[in-house]
Amino acid sequence: MNESNVTESVVNDVVEKTNLFSRYWNSINWNEIISTILTTSLQILFFLILFYILKKIGNVLITKAFSSYRRKENISINRLNTLNSLSQNIFHAVIGFLLAYSILNVIGVPVASLLTGAGVIGLALSLGAQGFVSDIVNGFFLLLEKQMDVGDVVELDTVSGTVVDVNLKTTLVKSFDGTLNFVPNRYITIVSNKSREDMQVMIKIRLYPDADIQKVSKVISEVNERLVPQFPEITEEPSYTGMIDIGEGQTGIRITMYTLNGQQFDIQHRFFQEYVSSLTEAGIKIPLTKYPIV
Repeated sequence: MNESNVTESVVNDVVEKTNLFSRYWNSINWNEIISTILTTSLQILFFLILFYILKKIGNVLITKAFSSYRRKENISINRLNTLNSLSQNIFHAVIGFLLAYSILNVIGVPVASLLTGAGVIGLALSLGAQGFVSDIVNGFFLLLEKQMDVGDVVELDTVSGTVVDVNLKTTLVKSFDGTLNFVPNRYITIVSNKSREDMQVMIKIRLYPDADIQKVSKVISEVNERLVPQFPEITEEPSYTGMIDIGEGQTGIRITMYTLNGQQFDIQHRFFQEYVSSLTEAGIKIPLTKYPIV
């Protein structure tokens, strides 16, 4: 009898819980939930498509605007690319913020109330935005003072290479070995821009102390007369210095000239090759290694 009562009690308990779950399940308005999910999804999809189209249209309009501006104003292509890149970055940031704001509103997050309650400044400080603000301020002055533009060859402390992008937060520099360096603007203290003025080419050639300096001078002059007309990029003709101490007790000659920025490496290589080849043909011995000092 006791076992029967226990079994009946268990069955009644299971039935009661099943009925409770059934009533709860039936109380859910599944049509409304499905409708809400579909409506929200469609709204999010609408905003994604809308802002994607706005982004594409904005990019085209910005590019056309700067192209038209360059035709009317005397502005370098590097400066134009920098301003174009900056404008597009700002435009993308605004579009991204508006898209995020719209989606959060659609799913029911009270963004406006959160911002109003916490305060924009308090929210920024709570997120540790001091470094971000420093990047923005420094980036603003980098652009305002035209310290560098896209395409310039620069040296930023330990990073050197070609500027790929400059924006208010980060500067992207591509090193000569292909490495992409993302440099926060707050860490940029000294900018050595090698694309604004003519660059010096210095060529040193080691010679033995007893070399015939008159013959050397003649060969160097002949090479200069032959090669300089071939390079209109040379802005200041080669200046030849006679026998000098080139360091570590070694003697040699030094030739310097100035070229348009970006052309110095090719010209240095070509002239060095011609100097060495012509000196060798003239019977001037060139030590391949450091000679012993007596």
